[in-house]
Amino acid sequence: MKKMFIYLFAISIIGFTAWYNFIALKPIKITQKDIISSYQFTSTQPTKFKLKELNSQSFRITFRSFDGSIVNGQITYPNQDKASYPVLVGVSAMGKNYNRWWLDSFKGKPTVTNVNKIGKAALDAGYAVVAIDARYHGSRKDPDKTLRSIMNDLYFFGDKTSYEEMIVGTVKDYRILLDWLNSQKKIDSNNIIMAGYSMGAQVSLITAAIDNRIKNVVSIVPPFLDDKVSLVAPKNLVSLVNTAKVLLITSDDDENASEDENKFLFNLIPTPNKEHIIFKGNHILPDNYVDTVKDWLVKSNRI
Repeated sequence: MKKMFIYLFAISIIGFTAWYNFIALKPIKITQKDIISSYQFTSTQPTKFKLKELNSQSFRITFRSFDGSIVNGQITYPNQDKASYPVLVGVSAMGKNYNRWWLDSFKGKPTVTNVNKIGKAALDAGYAVVAIDARYHGSRKDPDKTLRSIMNDLYFFGDKTSYEEMIVGTVKDYRILLDWLNSQKKIDSNNIIMAGYSMGAQVSLITAAIDNRIKNVVSIVPPFLDDKVSLVAPKNLVSLVNTAKVLLITSDDDENASEDENKFLFNLIPTPNKEHIIFKGNHILPDNYVDTVKDWLVKSNRI
């Protein structure tokens, strides 16, 4: 029995070593200049936005992105009569669609991230709220490339191609959305806040680093990523966030980012207008974190 145990243990070590040496991802250092270049694009055709009225304040958004893919989303204006509105650009967590910024549940599944409460708080504070589906999410799901298969490829088969393409492509989609927002007379282009939860927090930090039209970032429990996925690791880009205001919200027991990693990321951000608030909990924050975001939104709309 003891010999059998030793044999199985040896086999498992050999298997792990082979996986690590030949399959698992290895850190690859890429210059920041090359990372930035991966987020640049030239549209294959003119971008046209189509709006469908849902009610007097809300509109369904559809547009064709730089590579021809169709993007769906929504914009809702506050119930206030103003010449122009600041805007909250919402980015959902992995696996969640844009509707989460307005709905407390979708298809029977609750919005555990509570971003719907952030959306309501933004509207109450006088912001327009807009969100779109990330790539391979919501209306953009691909049965041949599910999120599970993308993450399995990343973690088990050492193939980061689809994961990095998903994040990079989503950032580009949001940059096209920013083009449209800046063309709208009802939008105050000098007060654009980008807020995201988890993967959305990752996308928000990267977008703010790449595009200085983002004036304010609310990054909620971003995953900490190393140089195994250099192109989409916020730590490689946040040094460019030198003028936008940043609110980083993390927890003290997040399985996707340790306290030290969160502090490290925060210290890399050079803007003097930044704040890091740590909640007790895990990757799903306690409900009261929303109050912190509410206060930040109200304060930012007064400036």
